Amino acid sequence: MAEIDETANRTVIPSPFHDGERQVQERLGDRDVERWARGAIRGFMPDQHRAFFEDQPFMIASARDAAGRPWATVLEGWPGFVRSPDPASLTISARPVAGDALEEAFVEGADVGFIGIELATRRRNRVNGTVASAGSDGFRFAVGQSFGNCPQYIRARDVRWSTEAASGEAVRGSRLSAAQTAWIRSADTFFIATGYRGEGDDEAFGMDVSHRGGERGFVHVLDDRRLIFPDYAGNRFYNTLGNILADARTGLLFLDFANGSLLQVTGRATIVWDAEEVAKVPGARQLVSFEVDEIVELTSVLHLRWQKEASAIRSLRLAEKIRESSDVTSFVFEARDEGALPSFKAGQHLPIELSLPAGHGKIQRSYSFSGDPSEGRYRISVKREPNGLVSRLLHDVLQVGGYIDAGRPAGDFALPETKDPVVLASAGIGITPLLSMLHHLAGEDGSRPVWFVQSVRDGDHHPFRQEVESLTAGRPNIRHEIRYSRPQPSDVSGQDYDAVGRITAQELLDLSPKLQTQYFLCGPSAFLADLKSGLEQLGVSQERIHFEAF
Repeated sequence: MAEIDETANRTVIPSPFHDGERQVQERLGDRDVERWARGAIRGFMPDQHRAFFEDQPFMIASARDAAGRPWATVLEGWPGFVRSPDPASLTISARPVAGDALEEAFVEGADVGFIGIELATRRRNRVNGTVASAGSDGFRFAVGQSFGNCPQYIRARDVRWSTEAASGEAVRGSRLSAAQTAWIRSADTFFIATGYRGEGDDEAFGMDVSHRGGERGFVHVLDDRRLIFPDYAGNRFYNTLGNILADARTGLLFLDFANGSLLQVTGRATIVWDAEEVAKVPGARQLVSFEVDEIVELTSVLHLRWQKEASAIRSLRLAEKIRESSDVTSFVFEARDEGALPSFKAGQHLPIELSLPAGHGKIQRSYSFSGDPSEGRYRISVKREPNGLVSRLLHDVLQVGGYIDAGRPAGDFALPETKDPVVLASAGIGITPLLSMLHHLAGEDGSRPVWFVQSVRDGDHHPFRQEVESLTAGRPNIRHEIRYSRPQPSDVSGQDYDAVGRITAQELLDLSPKLQTQYFLCGPSAFLADLKSGLEQLGVSQERIHFEAF
């Protein structure tokens, strides 16, 4: 309940965090979190969260066993097995399977934490509270705290329902077997259950369950009783770390997505603050060590099956925003967690995802990398289209320090492994993948003949002029030519551009007439069609013509 500050004559909203969480926030320099978190952490579920939970075929749950040890598990059912009769409660028509570590845990008064997570779309929401009443087929849950989460490190996975029966019983132990060790070492996802209950009645007390993800192998098995894993940047609430600081008892849950098996582990966790140790793990803000007390393995007990292999999603922070021409801007991204980004090949593209304003969902696009593959950062360059939704969001809304989500670099439009001569010809914004290729070629030993041909409208619409000149200067093997289709009076022939009009197939062939020359073309469809068909008519084999449309 809110208290009244008599001296200021105003209502004081209680902190949504307990002492352990506040101590971690203070140590990591996030002192402002509590101020804005008061509006983000609610004592009820917004309608969007209620509808989200009701649509899910499973929930990840955390609770304590009779000995007070935290565990995490999966509750599953057809969509609708979770209902929200009002903003402060859920009814859940499911219970843990026989042999589950939490089989007897969901009793009246028990602290419980839930995370609803839709792996296919990477949406997730958390809610913590207590069991209000329980029966043989489920229980009623009373909300204590409700809040959303960002999709950092969630791998998008499709889900299906299987009619296969459970194939094994619960196996218990206190040391990891060789098979369990391999399971954990190959995991890209797990869930962590923590909790804290101090004296008195405080909504910040209770159980919590959180998602953790990374590249396969991000959880290190030190021996059959000890694990260690990185803690990456997240929502800055530090619920999990704060709980561990206040109560070291912790539970971990690993899923076998292909066969519906569960590996439940409970033990004690410790936060590793040592800067030298943390620095050994790219992107980690700190590490968490874990010592095993007990293990429960349940084989093929779930009806749900998920896509085993899935692409990772990374949250990126905009580090630089650079105006390249009147309608082209470059966006330079770094990892939100400050870790190393997956490498890309010159010519590949970056799938990105942006949240639309006013809660209208998300939208995906792919943009070619325009920067140097060896730089360690991601640069995309985007032309602002007057009716382009995503290009306008990037140009007009996204500012330095803002975030987007991105998948792994992808695409087969890439330079061959050979040292064949190369002709790179672009029109308009089609320059972007070819510019990345030019960066790569400029870093070679200088023996490969390269031609870089750029066609643009005029000087105002001429991006990367100085960058291209810098990459080609002092490299006699790399030559470039600029074509303006509609030069302005202020554009000076011989200085700003070399010729008027777009280049023809015959002119491309004349640049590098060697039989083994590789041609890379990128631009509008008409530009590509003319050059591709023209080169083929002139005897260039299809295998030597590579193209990508914009």
